[in-house]
Amino acid sequence: MSQGLFLLIFFAVVLTLLLLDLGVFHKDDHVVTFKEAAGWTCLWVLLAVAFGVFILLTGELIHGVHTQEQLIAIDQLHGHELKFDWGQGLEYNIKLYRKAMAMEYFTGYLVEESLSIDNIFVMIMIFMSFGVEKKYYHRVLFYGILGAIVLRFTFIFAAGALIQRFHWILFVFGAVLIYTGIKMFVNRNKKETIDVAHHPVVKFLSKRNLSTSEFHGHDFFFKKDGRWLLTPLFVVLLIIEFSDIIFAFDSIPAIFSITQDQYIVFFSNIFAIMGLRSLFFMLESVMDKFAYLKIGLSVLLTFIGVKMLLPLVGIHVGTFASMMVIIGILVSSVVLSLLFPPKKAVEQNL
Repeated sequence: MSQGLFLLIFFAVVLTLLLLDLGVFHKDDHVVTFKEAAGWTCLWVLLAVAFGVFILLTGELIHGVHTQEQLIAIDQLHGHELKFDWGQGLEYNIKLYRKAMAMEYFTGYLVEESLSIDNIFVMIMIFMSFGVEKKYYHRVLFYGILGAIVLRFTFIFAAGALIQRFHWILFVFGAVLIYTGIKMFVNRNKKETIDVAHHPVVKFLSKRNLSTSEFHGHDFFFKKDGRWLLTPLFVVLLIIEFSDIIFAFDSIPAIFSITQDQYIVFFSNIFAIMGLRSLFFMLESVMDKFAYLKIGLSVLLTFIGVKMLLPLVGIHVGTFASMMVIIGILVSSVVLSLLFPPKKAVEQNL
């Protein structure tokens, strides 16, 4: 099986899952409850884990690896730096390769899902700023994910091609992540707001009279005086896509610190994004209880940035060690948030 064919099959499966989601399970507009969101979150996580198991068992199929020469070439191309033992035979070494791919996939998925939490903060603010009814949240996020898949595919494979040609770009990514992590830590207590009237997307559309200020149910377009106009719901969708582009500049380099295999980067990204909607509804009402999450994410970004720069001084941090550090950071931030809740949260519970 070729890489292109595998990618087409993957796209077909993802599109089928999304169509079933919107066309069967969420065809009617309704407010997604915490219980419903928790169920869908578990389902998407299970699907992500199932794909990871698929990689562990048959990962070589992604790149069509069947010979010793192909295995050596793909290992060098993606910088796995595996220590093959050809005395054990081809199958033994392919198993080593599968394990490395699976570890990179799971670590990348964990990183992307973690960084997506910060994206949830922004999405909540966007919905609230525009006064969108909660029953329309799912529709906007569904189409937002379709757009995110296309954008991530473009960014990831473009970045992968650049890294293979100019390896030093990884060090630039590392420096950017360290800067972003420090900036997030410094601004951790700053209340983020969105100025709707002065947002670049809103200004662009308003200047050209392309949108209306009136909601029309769940419709994205409205015909007025013979002209089709964008409703505020579609403007919200565009702003969420705009925000995702900005977040991609952090999350994509972060996963390239784990693996240089753009296919693994893409697959881990897509499964994390597909679970983002249900995670949004799960965390929407409890985000204020995780006061130390921002600090945890800032430490996470800084760690990944430092990890990307360490090869400059001859130090290499393995994938398993990276995963353990990432899990430690996330668990610590959640536990600290629960043990030492902010004063406002304590007062609200009294």
